[in-house]
Amino acid sequence: MSTTLVIDTATAACSVALLDGDRIVAAIHEVVGRGHAERLVPMIAELPGGGRADAVLVDCGPGSFTGLRVGIAAAIGLGIGWGVPVAGYSSMTLVAAAAFADHADWSQLAVVLEGGHGEVFMQAFDRPTAPAGALASLSPEAALAALDGRPAIGSGVKYLGSGTEALPDAARAILLPDPLRALPPRPIYGRAPDAKVPQRA
Repeated sequence: MSTTLVIDTATAACSVALLDGDRIVAAIHEVVGRGHAERLVPMIAELPGGGRADAVLVDCGPGSFTGLRVGIAAAIGLGIGWGVPVAGYSSMTLVAAAAFADHADWSQLAVVLEGGHGEVFMQAFDRPTAPAGALASLSPEAALAALDGRPAIGSGVKYLGSGTEALPDAARAILLPDPLRALPPRPIYGRAPDAKVPQRA
């Protein structure tokens, strides 16, 4: 089987995993808050063979602006250095897939991640891991109203006052079917940029 290095720095967690087909060879998961750039490379080096793999898979977001860019830059750099393909996945689908695996009685859910500026990223899913709505950046009040009975899971549930806290974990990427781990390695920011380009008169 071919091996895959998974990198996830989209949220407060920093995690890496080395997968061999449907087997987790090794994984490291730490909640670092900030400091992904300083911790990521040493974590990869701690994996067997220095994390060297036949492919690289990276979380493209949505999530922390800086964290996303750290992970994607590292993934692309390693892909170039090793001469291997690089692909991405969404943090929303990863959290959803892990939640469905952990909660056999859930047929639907909403992933709610911290979005910054007082908002949260939210997306609804149906089992097995099928998006039931578009990704949106909402106020906590709007997100709570949009749950429509779905259990909420993710790092943003603390702003809703209900739900299950969870962060993306690179090792759980093993749960993603191939179509959900084939995104181009580009950031999914989930909201419009704060800076606006001045319009010409």
